[in-house]
Amino acid sequence: MTTQTIHTATNQKNHYSKIPNVYEDPHTITVILHEKLKSNAFSQRYVGLVQQIDTINCSGKLLINIRKDSLNHSFSIGNRLQIKSNINPNSAPKNPNQFNYSNYLVNKQIYGQLYADASEIKISTLIEKDIWYYAAQIRNTIINNLKKDGFTTTELNVAIALLLGQQQEIDPQIIQDYQYAGAIHILSVSGLHIGFILLFVTFILKPVPNNRKGSLLKLFIIISSLWLFGILAGLSPSVVRSVTMFSFVAIGQHLRRSVNIYHTLLVSILLIVVVQPAFLFDVGFQLSYLALFFIIWLQPLLAQLWEPKNKFLKYVWDIISVSFAAQIGTLPLSLYYFHQFPGLFFITNLVIIPLTGIIMGLGLVVMVLAFFNLCPLILSKALEWSLYLVNQIIHNIASFEEFILKDIPFNTLLLIGSYSLILTSILWFEKRNFSRLVALLLSVIGIQCSYLWNEWNVENQNEWVVFNIKKNTLITERNGKKVTLFANDSLQKIGAKNNNLNAYLVGNFSHLAAAKELKNTAFFNGKRILIVDSTGVYPKKYRPEILLLTQSPKINLDRLIQTIQPKVIIADASNYKTVQKHWETSCVKAKIPFHSTSEKGFYILN
Repeated sequence: MTTQTIHTATNQKNHYSKIPNVYEDPHTITVILHEKLKSNAFSQRYVGLVQQIDTINCSGKLLINIRKDSLNHSFSIGNRLQIKSNINPNSAPKNPNQFNYSNYLVNKQIYGQLYADASEIKISTLIEKDIWYYAAQIRNTIINNLKKDGFTTTELNVAIALLLGQQQEIDPQIIQDYQYAGAIHILSVSGLHIGFILLFVTFILKPVPNNRKGSLLKLFIIISSLWLFGILAGLSPSVVRSVTMFSFVAIGQHLRRSVNIYHTLLVSILLIVVVQPAFLFDVGFQLSYLALFFIIWLQPLLAQLWEPKNKFLKYVWDIISVSFAAQIGTLPLSLYYFHQFPGLFFITNLVIIPLTGIIMGLGLVVMVLAFFNLCPLILSKALEWSLYLVNQIIHNIASFEEFILKDIPFNTLLLIGSYSLILTSILWFEKRNFSRLVALLLSVIGIQCSYLWNEWNVENQNEWVVFNIKKNTLITERNGKKVTLFANDSLQKIGAKNNNLNAYLVGNFSHLAAAKELKNTAFFNGKRILIVDSTGVYPKKYRPEILLLTQSPKINLDRLIQTIQPKVIIADASNYKTVQKHWETSCVKAKIPFHSTSEKGFYILN
């Protein structure tokens, strides 16, 4: 808690959030590009380090969105930019049960973002040449040299993700295939990759003598290689975890002492959270440590169930037991965050892990040679064909969609209950005695109680929700687990396939029971609701508590307020923003609460 307080950027005196009206007025902002993020359809996205706002020197991180144009402006890590724009604070989710991107950015110490046109940005001739600049230059050199060798874009992007941890340019369809096949961990540099680097560097250093000086030299080169590779891969939480862990392993080898892997695990966590406490809230960090812990603890117990004497069968069983141990350990957390489970994960790992080892060895050689522009065509083509083969295997496994369990409702209570059951089951399996059996049975009762409480809680909930959907009106009425959708014809046909609606259904353990046409009046929990659409037609004698305005109706709101006297007025995202500003002024004058979903997010009545 202390290190988190110290490292929280907004606690620093010179953080840009301390500047008066920093989020209200446009400013001239000087930033240095620190990290390139995955672009979207409209913008190139970067993390920028703030140097100055107007004439005030300050610090902090901003998410910078540079709109794409026909000139394809390019920016590099280390570029110093001067941008005149508004800084927008992180906004809360605009729809229920939506991914909280604001919290995600806060955990990365990013408290605002700005939008700019590339043509309006001034680029300084000075370049900030720090370690991140040189890491980006190395990656760009490797990528450009491989492109010259005719490396196909799809396989090249997978190679960069697999070997250098950079997923910015990878095709979303390929990422989805890896997710469905249960192989997404392969695209994130982790223990598998760092362990291979350790073995690779150790093998190269074999000729160095094992005397005191030689051993120290080996240790220095190994740890330096691991951390340089980590920097090259972007020092993501999973990379930091792996590099820290294997650094301790290397030190243990140097001291010629047996390394207690549990001690290494705990010390690495301690060191990481002292330096970067926000990593505790990173999903990748949580999953990687859980997977590693269960591999260390559970895999040896699973391996004892069957001890084949045939070497090939033993190798296959080891891969399967490792995969199951990691999957069991991460399953509740994966369901909590992603609400899906890849049923064929063990087949994927059985086929892909051996191929990944070959690709890692070949890929490291290709990347090193490509940096010096010395990579023979036969090696680059071998790597390209290997990656093509892996992509095809992954795609074929992912195509069996009936084995992919999607939209699984899961909340905090079930998460705690699941881990309680898993931990007590393993403890009892490890050593069968009465006290552990009692703990196991209590955890079974606990998860049953969690499930029953959750069912009772959901069944006793009723709510009416106006969603924030651009250019459309979407309303749901939920009674327990049954949800009725009120929308126009196009949204009715989409139904539960709509991402916002689907997230709501999963988050509330409910299902779509009916889809109905949106009418001008509604009634919920004793409250009358009037919906005025683009026709502007409404019953003059109707006295609603709530007035919902949709599709920018051409009405005189002042007169409408005097006529029907509503208590609350809502405007959804199907209305023009300029019209909503006029409505808000009318509501302030009439002292009636005004809720714009474009600004405040969804409206809920319960």
